[in-house]
Amino acid sequence: MEKTLFIIKPDGVRRSLVGQVIERIERRGFLLERLEMREVTKDLLEVHYADIASKPFYGEVVDYMTSGSVVVGVLCGSDVILSWRKMMGATNPSDALPGTIRGDFAHASDDDSIENIVHGSDSAENAAREIAIWFGE
Repeated sequence: MEKTLFIIKPDGVRRSLVGQVIERIERRGFLLERLEMREVTKDLLEVHYADIASKPFYGEVVDYMTSGSVVVGVLCGSDVILSWRKMMGATNPSDALPGTIRGDFAHASDDDSIENIVHGSDSAENAAREIAIWFGE
């Protein structure tokens, strides 16, 4: 079984969308192996987002991710990484199609918005890395 990390970001938690996102995960047939609500530290984000630390928007991402609670977990299932990424929709909410989580719930009014409800690992390598960062496995 393939695994991936998923995060319901602060805007999703703040807007009470956790239940709707989890419902979509369960309807898809994925197994929720881990599920926690937590506050994110800057130290954890430094490791998680090490690949974008030199980007001009890095500080904005850290501020956003520490602006409130997140729900983080591990999904298991056949081809879960690709399937979850399709379910999330395009990273930029204005490009996300209806029927995807971002297309249905993210605010697309600001083309540069980093508030896009959810995160998912983009590869098996990153899934293993991110699960280890968040859960010490």
